[in-house]
Amino acid sequence: MDRRIIAPLSALALAGCASTSPQEVTLEGADNLNYAGGGAVSAADPRAQAAGEEILRKGGSATDAAIAVMLALTVVEPQSSGIGGGGFLVRGESDGDVTTFDGRETAPAAATPDWFLDENGKVPPFMESVRSGLSVGVPGNIALAAKAHAAHGRLEWSELFEPAIRLARDGWQINPRMNDALGRSKDRAAHTAEARAMFYDAAGEPLPAGTLVHNEALARTFEKIAAGGSEAFYSGENALAVATTVAADTPHSGAMTYDDIASYEAREREAVCSSYRAYRICSMGPPTSGGIAVQQMLLQLERFDLSSLGAENPVTWHLFLESQRLAYADRELYLADSDFVSVPVAGLLERSYLAERSALISADNTIAQPQPGNPRGAPIALADGDEPEEHGTSHFAVVDADGTMVSYTSTIEGAFGSGLMVGGFYLNNELTDFSRSPEVDGRPVANRIEGGKRPRSSMSPTVVYDPQGEPFMVVGAAGGSTIPVSTARAIIGAIDFGLSAEDALGLPFLMAFGDRVLLEEGTWLADSMEAFRSLGHAQLLVRQAPIKGGALLRRDGKWQTARDPRLEGYLDMP
Repeated sequence: MDRRIIAPLSALALAGCASTSPQEVTLEGADNLNYAGGGAVSAADPRAQAAGEEILRKGGSATDAAIAVMLALTVVEPQSSGIGGGGFLVRGESDGDVTTFDGRETAPAAATPDWFLDENGKVPPFMESVRSGLSVGVPGNIALAAKAHAAHGRLEWSELFEPAIRLARDGWQINPRMNDALGRSKDRAAHTAEARAMFYDAAGEPLPAGTLVHNEALARTFEKIAAGGSEAFYSGENALAVATTVAADTPHSGAMTYDDIASYEAREREAVCSSYRAYRICSMGPPTSGGIAVQQMLLQLERFDLSSLGAENPVTWHLFLESQRLAYADRELYLADSDFVSVPVAGLLERSYLAERSALISADNTIAQPQPGNPRGAPIALADGDEPEEHGTSHFAVVDADGTMVSYTSTIEGAFGSGLMVGGFYLNNELTDFSRSPEVDGRPVANRIEGGKRPRSSMSPTVVYDPQGEPFMVVGAAGGSTIPVSTARAIIGAIDFGLSAEDALGLPFLMAFGDRVLLEEGTWLADSMEAFRSLGHAQLLVRQAPIKGGALLRRDGKWQTARDPRLEGYLDMP
């Protein structure tokens, strides 16, 4: 299928910043765009970045600052993430201790594997599932924030909300990417009267870039949570409003209930870590597939001398494509919510297993039909499902004066989620990250929907330590299934090629989608199609790359912060 793989506007970072050049700061340096009291913040929107910097200046921890960024993004980037969705947070201390927090959304308790099937037992058109209460999972970001803050916060909970409350109440300007998103995704963005009044004119057209908008309802929601803690979100007036709104838009029984919301729990999970060229890579485990996929790709490539091959050699990126294909074959079959499915995490990252997988990769040819492997502990009766592309996400990174790194990816799934708005925020459509087909040829799909289950994700928040055990990199990405590829590519850029933060994020994008390979237009990759064909890649698509907006901090004597350089052109306000 020849389709454009383009980052949704939710993955584009922001208008209003004069430059995308990386900023370098010492831990004791003077104030600048990305310096804040001895730390650094990088986010897709500078207004959210400023919120995190404000918290660091007040003496907040990296966890405090990351929470403030998430809250501010709810205001200025409502198409991508926010308190109506969920996320994953990876926290790495300077001494190497790593903890992770799972705020992924959950299905209603009454959900069954046939949740998405129509009256004839068939899977309906995708957008029919998205644009209904069927797609909404119980939001997890506020519970994640509360759990992480209780463990690692320094400032009072209420202080973390102050920047976001000011943005919502005093107003913020619509930037070009949001204006474009409002036009492209009008079916969801303008679904409720509340959203139409906020973002569209009397003729139903998106308000132009530069328009100052206010979200008083969201400011009030924030104030209630700031005063009452996470209970103000998961009980009382807010929980009742969410449950009522979702149930009214759900076409069959089993809809989300007040009890579903009140019983939600964020969870601390064990980090998934491995070693790549003596660098320690730590990321998030299930229910996201991203951390495992990133590390599988890297470890399958470790036997190849990528540094000697070079960053502008088709063979280097052919090897990367082959490693992607193997990792994603495993991902499709085995990865799901480990509270419901036996996920062979240790087996998937076992060096002997990955050596067997790596042996399938040739420097001069392609694997004909990559198949899932058989890692230790793998279930034998699972089937691959029909999960769609994920899109709307935002990634941000923080380091504080102690050298503690926080990598946080937040999402509401598609642009403007389900389109349902409650209390000034959009509700997610994360349940469409489940396979809507519960079984294939009589075999259950690992990532099928079940009551209380968390859908599989591609989010890959990652922290990296150098061979001396020092904090080195905070990285992640946006853009659905492209997230693990973009994250691994940036790590390769930094470790194998010694690139700066901006140059690592700016490496030309390429990704295998089955037998099809996307090469980024306007780069040397697009000019190397014959070389890729000679290596066995027959179906080549030259397209615009996904613009990630992914945040990255790299320590090389200093901290660098950068956004994807492809953002240039999306950054100027009228």
